[in-house]
Amino acid sequence: MNTRSNMVKVAVIGGEGIGPEVTAQSQRILNWFAARRGVPMTLREAQYGIIPYLATGKVLPDDTVEAMEEADAIVWGATGGPETKEVPAAARKAGSLLGLRSKYDLYANLRPIVANPALADSAPLKAHVLKGVDFIIIRELTSGIYFGEPRGIETLADGQRRGFNTEQYTTSQVRRVARSAFELARTRRNKVCSVDKANVLETSVLWREEVIALHAAEFSDVELTHMYVDNAAMQIVREPRQFDVMVTGNIFGDILSDCAAMASGSLGMLPSASLGPVDKFGRRKALYEPVHGSAPDIAGKGIANPLACMLSFSMMLRYSFDLAEEATLVDNAVKRVLDSGIRTGDIMQQGMKKVTTGEMGDAIIKEVATLAA
Repeated sequence: MNTRSNMVKVAVIGGEGIGPEVTAQSQRILNWFAARRGVPMTLREAQYGIIPYLATGKVLPDDTVEAMEEADAIVWGATGGPETKEVPAAARKAGSLLGLRSKYDLYANLRPIVANPALADSAPLKAHVLKGVDFIIIRELTSGIYFGEPRGIETLADGQRRGFNTEQYTTSQVRRVARSAFELARTRRNKVCSVDKANVLETSVLWREEVIALHAAEFSDVELTHMYVDNAAMQIVREPRQFDVMVTGNIFGDILSDCAAMASGSLGMLPSASLGPVDKFGRRKALYEPVHGSAPDIAGKGIANPLACMLSFSMMLRYSFDLAEEATLVDNAVKRVLDSGIRTGDIMQQGMKKVTTGEMGDAIIKEVATLAA
């Protein structure tokens, strides 16, 4: 096992809906690795959402802010649900996940798309389409139309209302996320597909030009291709195995990554990592979260799928702890448990064993221990 001399501080924010249930299972894995493998970390739990709002008037209370400020890595459960109606829009916006991404400059969002053969029957796409699918979407996360100004809704002179948002990118914003893609590709199959809409949008013309310039200057050894976003959506469902690393802007990445989730069988299987810049000490702020939402309809029933959150923990081992061996241990444990026929309800198949959230956690920990022996 690789070791790090510095203790990594981890904040665990369960959030809302099924968030606390899935992060609880990830925290069990965290504790196992700390106790059995000597992974150097300290944990701090904190709250987010309706519960702290009713107590403090803030969805993101001061204690949680403090926990995240001092943390190197944040494990995030989920946000949203019917209870959001009880929270004023201004309070929700003040503590939004979008704001946290901007505050911590979490500019690179990584979403691995891996088709597990054991889940082929539960995936919407045909098994032959999913064979060999293993790629990563890198989405630029702190710029683009979600953050551009001006934005708003106004009333025109003729009485009509008009909504407007601004899509914008700068050289540095494009190049730093493209650099992340090229560097990651060098550790995989050495292929990057940059997705844009350069036939229509000036921001995409800039995006493509800057990606090409960076490639020529620093990454000419990596194979680079370009694809329009509408074609990329089609190719993800037509022939997803062609991709290795896909890099794209904020809104395109948001849409394409959810589309690509169907190749993994369920949103409950899709992890993510949002990474900030590396500081002078070699550290980078990072937030790890399952892609699924808060699923309020099943919250508290003990049936949520915790695997996306556990796989997010695997990404944390890889990117925040530099422990690729341990990350692979978790990935292989998940694969073996699924191969054995253990399923939560969202990925249930005929002839398989249906388990609760906690029982799935038991199975993963047991398998991790077996593989680590």
